[in-house]
This record gives sequence, structure tokens and C-alpha cells, in this order.
Amino acid sequence: MMTISNEAAAMAFSTQPADLQAVVARLLVYPVKSCAGVEVQEAILTETGLEFDRAWMVVDARGQFLTQRELPRMAQIQPQLKYHEMILRAPGMLALHVKLDEVEGPVRVRVWDDDVAAFDMGAVAAQWFSDFLGTTARLVRFDPDHRRMSSAQWTGDIEALNQFSDGFSLLVISEASLRQLNDKLLASGSAAVGMLRFRPNIVLGDLADASDATALAPHDEDRLGELHIGSDEGVVRLKAVKPCPRCPIPNIDPATAISSPEVGDTLQGYRQDARLDGAVSFGMNAIVLQGVDCQLRVGQQVKANFSF
Repeated sequence: MMTISNEAAAMAFSTQPADLQAVVARLLVYPVKSCAGVEVQEAILTETGLEFDRAWMVVDARGQFLTQRELPRMAQIQPQLKYHEMILRAPGMLALHVKLDEVEGPVRVRVWDDDVAAFDMGAVAAQWFSDFLGTTARLVRFDPDHRRMSSAQWTGDIEALNQFSDGFSLLVISEASLRQLNDKLLASGSAAVGMLRFRPNIVLGDLADASDATALAPHDEDRLGELHIGSDEGVVRLKAVKPCPRCPIPNIDPATAISSPEVGDTLQGYRQDARLDGAVSFGMNAIVLQGVDCQLRVGQQVKANFSF
């Protein structure tokens, strides 16, 4: 079987024609579902998305997942990934240390309509989350032997996996999309907002030498088919499959956990998406086609063709 060297693959990628060229401007991992994200310079791509993304989740006494929708204070829980552990910090709380290679007993939990195999993370973690959130809560970790499939309605014949995300392994948003939203917010007398409200994994930015003709237009990500990213280990192929429907979470200020309606109200005015029966969308959910175990890095080149 003939193999292609990394050098040959890189050469093929560099000469590949594309409708759109961009760079990976930011990479973000959300270790605990609905808690704050961790901005990284590089991340290993797995079949379920970026390594450690939504690997943990907070559940109630019945095993039902909890999010910022009901508990905005979750936005203030800040994870930090270390070599052997995850450290969680929150206002007024001592740091919680969670070992990356230890779990306790198996449990079954619910995320949306899915019954998922997981592991409980123990009484200390449960008390920490319960104290901060003011309700009975436990921390659980996704069982890597469990296969949670993304919706075939959007992935077709491709079997795409995810962990505790809402439904897909990656979320892609461009800086141009956020700039357009902020222009509209400022024009209405509201303050600009940051990208963290939208919880992307991959943020697309313009090439350093981009001209007006080649710069990203707002929501170019909506119109893409496959995204190809040039990594040292080979070409990563992602497929944009579903516009990301937006709930009230983007109204929540990640720094203060205070919710205000202007973000959602503004999006309602121009982002109703026919593909979602008129629901508001912002960003595109994507799945992994190729490149498991490749290292994604900020600054890597992205190429894509439009798909209408």
C-alpha cells in the first residue's frame, strides 16, 4: 500500500485550490460541559473533537445534565488543565483538584435525549459543585467505551461521535461573524461582546496578508462543506454539518454570570435560519472526517470550498 510522506502531503495542501483560505485564530476546549472554556495554543484532535472537550459534565440528583441555562453561575467555574489533573476554580471557593486518570463508580446520566454511560467523580467533587451552585450536583466523566452518535439527520451515512457536547464534536465560528454582531450591538447602543459567549472550539481568522477580496465575510462558515487544516502530521478534514441553534446562553456574561437580552434580541433580528425552521443560528457544528491524533495549532492554515 503506497503511503504519502508528510512533506508530500504538505506540498499538496499548499497548492490545493480553495474558495476560502483562513487561519486557526483561536482554539478553545471546554473540559466541563457548560463551565468556562480553556484557551489553548494547540490541542490533539480525537474522533470526538478536541482532547478533553466536554469530557466531564455536572448532573443533578437524577443524573440529568445541568447547564448555564438553569444555573448561570456555571459560567464562573474556570477549569485549568495540567499534566496530571484538572484544577477547577470559582469565586469564593477553594480550588478543586480532579485527577485526569482516576474515576469512581459507573453511573448512567442523561444529556438531552441520550442515556449515556459515565463515571462518578466522587463525594468531594459533588460537594464542591453543590456548594457553589446551591443545588445538589455531581461531577461525572464520559465513559470512553460508550459510543454517543451525532444525529444522522445531519451527518448522513457518516458515523460521527461526541462526548457530552450538545450533539456534535466541534463548533466553528469566524472572527468576521462576531465583528458583524458587535457592529450591530454598538449601533443599537449596546456593548460589544466577546467570542467566549458563543463557546466555539475553532475560531477562523484572516490570513496575515488577506486583502479585502480574500478576507472572511461574516458567516462564511455557514456556506462551507469540508474544512481542510494543514497540520504537521497531515491534513485534517472536518465537515460542517449543522448550523448551531442558539439558546439564551450567549446572553450570559462569562465574567459575571449576569444575563441580559440584547445579544439574543440582536441575533433574532438578522440570524433566523431557514435550515433550523427559523431558529437563530450562530456558528457551524462540524464533525471529524480525517486527522485523529493530529495536533491542531493556532496559526495553521485552513482551506475550504463553499457548498450551497
